[in-house]
Amino acid sequence: MLIDTHCHLDDAAFDADRDDIARQALRQGIAKLVIPAVARSNFDTVIAICNQHENCAYALGIHPMYVNSAALDDIEVLRSYVQHNNPVAIGEIGLDYFANNPKNAKNTVSNNNFDLQSYFFTEQLKIAKQYDLPVILHVRHAIDDILKQLRKHQVVGGIAHAFNGSFQQAEQFISLGFKLGFGGAMTYSRALKIRELAVNLPLSAIVLETDAPDIPPEWLGQRGRNSPLEIAKIAQVLADLRQLNITEVLEITGANALKVLPKLSHLYTLPKVLH
Repeated sequence: MLIDTHCHLDDAAFDADRDDIARQALRQGIAKLVIPAVARSNFDTVIAICNQHENCAYALGIHPMYVNSAALDDIEVLRSYVQHNNPVAIGEIGLDYFANNPKNAKNTVSNNNFDLQSYFFTEQLKIAKQYDLPVILHVRHAIDDILKQLRKHQVVGGIAHAFNGSFQQAEQFISLGFKLGFGGAMTYSRALKIRELAVNLPLSAIVLETDAPDIPPEWLGQRGRNSPLEIAKIAQVLADLRQLNITEVLEITGANALKVLPKLSHLYTLPKVLH
């Protein structure tokens, strides 16, 4: 089963062809697209998209790079949304220490504050624990601190999105019930560290993702618009790297996604592929 566990189909980059992409994904056998929210302002948008397309499912959360534009009571708003809706996870949440580094100022979406990031992250972990929901994590340059908080606030598990840590850090996530997201970054021949992880980690710990429209695969070029429709070719790269049959990779990574995000199968009927 082919599942894109992380794509931002609500992004403005898809305004012209969003519905067409969702329909094409279904025709191409992509069973599910998981769309994580990034701020209170797009909760309603991701819910509406997923209500319109049966092959889409949403997560709700406040991204660490958007906390400066968030209000403190957004936490209570999130709790209310979770209570009255059916998200498959709390996400995208986490910490981002790359964007806060002055050396990386040109890459900064907003000049986030570490303490504010930590507040929103831990409060959202509490919501995930309260409602027994997995979390979809943003972990850029902050893995050790995220693992520390996960040990303190023991959620049911989730996905470490765009994982690029060490093998030892990967093992710690796995021990806490997490799967690791691999996508476009893995397709670059120069991405030796990520490719080594993709080959040597247990396949049972890996889920596939695009992070569309971001992290485009090598064949699109670094400035290309990524799309959920690239997930099949990303899966093939993983199969080639591991020297496995693509069918086996799809079966196992799909099962991994359903295991770590159980509402994908429990709350949403998996659609029949259109021919």
